[in-house]
Order: sequence, then structure tokens, then C-alpha cells
Amino acid sequence: MSTEIEETIVDNKKVKNERPEIAVGDTIKIGILLIEGTKERTQYFEGTVISIKSREGRKTIRVRKISQGVGIEKVFLLDSPRIVGIERKKVTKVRRAKLYFLRNLKGSKTKKLKDESWKLKS
Repeated sequence: MSTEIEETIVDNKKVKNERPEIAVGDTIKIGILLIEGTKERTQYFEGTVISIKSREGRKTIRVRKISQGVGIEKVFLLDSPRIVGIERKKVTKVRRAKLYFLRNLKGSKTKKLKDESWKLKS
């Protein structure tokens, strides 16, 4: 019994190591496993990371996107087994730990984060 638990802990550590390093301001695409009855599917959510919180070894990220003129924010637990994959799309330079000011911006002003995508290629 204890060997099964140890194997799952090792597997979880491998999955954590495979995930990219995420920072506030990055645009990410996160895949979530949805179970509807007997069917399983992956739903992707792409947006900007506006905050990262870590407490007692559990890390959560808050991701924001604009869909049809309405702001949508979701909080994801990074240790969740429902998260299939995370992909960094864009790296930006920010000088804040929390980007809650993006909630009040409208239109093209929300895209005024400094792009540093060249760091993603290395």
C-alpha cells in the first residue's frame, strides 16, 4: 500500500517538473479535463495571469481574459489532477505582483503590457 502512495507522489512531482515556469503577466493556455457523464473532454482557457498565490505548498493562479467584451477570471489550483497541460504563449515584463488594475481598463489599453516573447524561445 505504501509503495503505491510513494509512486503517485513521484508521478505528481514529475508532472510538476514538466510544467513551465509561470509568472505574473504571462499569457498562458491551460487545459482542464471535464467529465460529463461518461465522456471526458479537455477545455482550454487562454488569458493573462494576474496573480499567483502560494499557501502551504499549494499554488493557485488567477487568469483573466476578455470574451465578447466581458471580463472573465478563473482561479486554477496548479496541483489539481484536472489540469491537463499549461502552455506559455507570451511573456511580458511587469512591475507589479498583482495585476488587478487590468480589471478597470477598457479596450486596447488592456494590451499595454511590455512584450518579452524573445525570452520564451531560449
